Amino acid sequence: MAVAYLGSITVDCDDPAVLANFWAELLGGVIAASSEKFVGVKLPHVILTAIRIPNYQPPFWPDQNPPKQIHLDLSVADLDAAQAEAVRLGARLCDYQPAPDKRRVLLDPAGHPFCLCLPRSP
Repeated sequence: MAVAYLGSITVDCDDPAVLANFWAELLGGVIAASSEKFVGVKLPHVILTAIRIPNYQPPFWPDQNPPKQIHLDLSVADLDAAQAEAVRLGARLCDYQPAPDKRRVLLDPAGHPFCLCLPRSP
C-alpha cells in the first residue's frame, strides 16, 4: 500500500511564467495558480510548478556542473514531430544525442534537460 502519491514536481528557474507556459503547451496543461514567485501547471495526474530562484543557474548537459538534479522522460509516438513542436514552443535541441533513434535530449526555456522518448516495449 502506498504511503504517499506524487502531488507535484517543482522546477527552479529565473522566469516562472515563461517556463510554466512552455510546459503547459507541451504537455497540454493549464495554468492553475501564479504569483511573482511561482506558476503552477495542472496536468492530468500531477501539478508541475515553476519557481523563481534568486541567481538561478541552469544545469549543463551532459556535463554535471552545475548538476541537472532532475529530468523528465516524455513518451511520444513520433520523435521528429515531437521535437519540432518542443522547439517551436521554446525548447533547444542538445548537441550531444546519445541515442537519437530512441530518444532526443532537449533543454526547456530555463535550461533543464528533458527527453522525448519512443515508448518502451514491456
